[in-house]
Amino acid sequence: MINSLWIAKTGMEAQQTQLDVISNNLANVSTNGFKTGHAVFEDLMYQNLRQVGSNTSDQSTLPTGLQVGLGVRTVATSRTFSQGSLQQTNNNLDVAIQGNGFFEVTMPDGTTGYTRDGSFQLDNQGRLVNAAGLLVQGGITVPTNATNVSIAPTGAVTATIPSTTTPQTIGTISMASFVNPAGLSPMGQNIYQETAASGQPNTGTAGTNGLGTMLQGYTESSNVNVVQELVSMIQTQRAYEMNSKAITTSDQMLQKLGQM
Repeated sequence: MINSLWIAKTGMEAQQTQLDVISNNLANVSTNGFKTGHAVFEDLMYQNLRQVGSNTSDQSTLPTGLQVGLGVRTVATSRTFSQGSLQQTNNNLDVAIQGNGFFEVTMPDGTTGYTRDGSFQLDNQGRLVNAAGLLVQGGITVPTNATNVSIAPTGAVTATIPSTTTPQTIGTISMASFVNPAGLSPMGQNIYQETAASGQPNTGTAGTNGLGTMLQGYTESSNVNVVQELVSMIQTQRAYEMNSKAITTSDQMLQKLGQM
């Protein structure tokens, strides 16, 4: 009877974690480039009270055993890196990735961060930066007298200068992909960092080697499915309630046992 109290308790903790993940998904439904996550669970060890396949006589064995599970635990929060919808903006520095890959930005400590958020701007030196002021890799500096900036599907950036008739190339926005993007570590601010699980980045030009293409004047919205998240929330609530009910029932049965 005591086992049921513990088992139900682990179930409540697991469902609380699931609700935390769902809440984070819904909170970021309007976050550029956000990728939805979900909790991954596994059952705990079992008390093997009667070994399956053990001999009951010289000529017979048990067709089934007697195992009592000890609950559940959360082992991971996995992300789904499917394409989010593209939203047109009025900023010609905004860039969306159609397909696989990440933008590369330089972190304050000099390391490289990876993001799907292409809402770029210019800093006080004319350098291309993200919303947090991190430099977009590719060495792009827009001249102060540029009248127009164009970003090709390959990531090549050109600027129109008043004194010239031909647009000048001022850099190329770099991209990277990973064998296992779900292994990237989320750092906040729409930034991911490389880990041993993600593998090393495969850098290259957009539109080559499996990398997606870039679309100027658009941003990628989150891939959160609000309807699915609400359904999952209801399922999580019901599962939490059932585990809570199991604890109440176990307590009532223990009270009856104590009265005997």
